[in-house]
Amino acid sequence: MGLSQCIRTLQHLPSHKQGEMRSIPGNQLEMSDLSTAEKKQSAALMRINHTGEVCAQALYLGQSLTARSNDLREKFSQSAKEESDHLYWCEQRIHDLGGRTSYLNPLWFTGSLFIGTVAGLIGDKWSLGFLAQTEKQVGAHLSKHLQALPEKDLQSRNIVFIMKQEEAMHEKMAMENGAAILPQSMTWGMQLLAKVMTSVTYYV
Repeated sequence: MGLSQCIRTLQHLPSHKQGEMRSIPGNQLEMSDLSTAEKKQSAALMRINHTGEVCAQALYLGQSLTARSNDLREKFSQSAKEESDHLYWCEQRIHDLGGRTSYLNPLWFTGSLFIGTVAGLIGDKWSLGFLAQTEKQVGAHLSKHLQALPEKDLQSRNIVFIMKQEEAMHEKMAMENGAAILPQSMTWGMQLLAKVMTSVTYYV
């Protein structure tokens, strides 16, 4: 990953070629008949998920650039490809719902790139620990979205379900490769930052 990936992410484009993109989960289903209020709710939640994937791309980029191990760098790159699929899925669903992505994505991307770079500079085990905790919190957040999304919105629910499964795989990868357990104060700080991001992105 490099500067070109940064640019593609900021433009909300996939980080690998269109032919390599995986099919959007639930895309084969008949379009859900949602009310205006339901579309608005789904679009806002998927906007949050899209921004989360923008942040994930930046985190993986920063961690990949500063990883000591080539093997670990390759694992970060593979996970980033899956996150790039998530980014594409969320954006397409937002468009289908008549919504928009967050105006603040460049800000979230820049901040996440800084955090990922710092985590990587501290050391691989701490970088992995940060990744594991991030994915754990993302999984909990996606579980809440599965409850909050309209029952009829099968397309969005399918996307979020697959994303949740793959975030759990990324957490497992980090733990299996020696992730450090983060101090509780850092975990709380990450939760607070995530709360600010999701609350703001729901509207902006």
